[in-house]
Amino acid sequence: MIIGLLFGPGIFQAIPARADVRIKDIADVEGVRENQLIGYGLVVGLNGTGDKLNNNVFTRESLIGMLERLGVNTRDQVTALSTKNIAAVMVTAQLPAFVRSGSRIDISISALGDATNLTGGTLLVTPLLAADGEVYAVGQGTLSTGAIAARGAAASVTRGVPTSARMVNGATVEKEVPEKAGRGNGLWLSLRNPDLTTAQRIATVINKTAGKIAKAVNPRTVRLDMTNRDPIETLALIENLRVEPDNAAIVVIDEASGTIVMGSNVRISTVAIAQGNLTIRVTETPEVSQPGPFSGGTTVTVPRTSIEIDDQHDRKLGILRTGATLQDLVASLNALGVGPRDLISILQSIKAAGALQADLEVR
Repeated sequence: MIIGLLFGPGIFQAIPARADVRIKDIADVEGVRENQLIGYGLVVGLNGTGDKLNNNVFTRESLIGMLERLGVNTRDQVTALSTKNIAAVMVTAQLPAFVRSGSRIDISISALGDATNLTGGTLLVTPLLAADGEVYAVGQGTLSTGAIAARGAAASVTRGVPTSARMVNGATVEKEVPEKAGRGNGLWLSLRNPDLTTAQRIATVINKTAGKIAKAVNPRTVRLDMTNRDPIETLALIENLRVEPDNAAIVVIDEASGTIVMGSNVRISTVAIAQGNLTIRVTETPEVSQPGPFSGGTTVTVPRTSIEIDDQHDRKLGILRTGATLQDLVASLNALGVGPRDLISILQSIKAAGALQADLEVR
């Protein structure tokens, strides 16, 4: 497989890459997946960088509710609450498959109000819920943002994002997700990039190693017959088998950054490419003209205009023959001195002419 990268001011040549990859890197076992968790909590102990309670009603009400649960009544003293050391946050986490109760998982914390810095704060007990509304984990601990924020009377410096933090092993799993891998006597492998050729290659290499148990059902799915077989033992046997994935011919263009990525299967029909621009540069450099001594004249400004025309006459016409590969295209465009910005227009024109035998995806 060849991966072509075009980025920044120049065009990089195609780079050979290893062709075969492990099955575990291109396919997942159906039913074995992560689950997203989310929760709302409070961070305390901030150094005056928390939410302004007058501006954030949810922070104020959360603080009052928390204190009430701890036996402190502040309902009749709402106007007196003016602390700046507390912030409302959203907490998110990924619950891995097969995780057990009591295990620890990482969590991410993001400010919800107008807090300016969460560094050094402590997240109070925060239940983390899944899409079914059940609590699967509880987070608590001290935050570390990894950001730097310094503020003075006339200037401030910020590095990183001080209103977002990550806590390693910051939550404890309280509930396990039921395992749903497989259907009946079968397991199903789901390809991350659906392709019929790749699915068939996976089935073939599995059948050679583990017996006739695999069948490509569609471009995304390979079925494994687990009759009289141990699923874990079988998966451990096949997940490290290597196959060569097949890739669709596609060119991906990111106009915002000028990045262009082309796959190894991209082919070009016979086409001629010429690249050049007419650039006219007009420069005004007025000069001051002073009269001679005792001449009675006046000082005037004399305009001076310089006009430069660059038709890029050194640009050449490049011709790509039928069946040209990615490497041929890159070499030809390098010879023309084409940058990524101009290449975007060229590729779109080649596609419009029907000479680009690939999908063109512009983002």
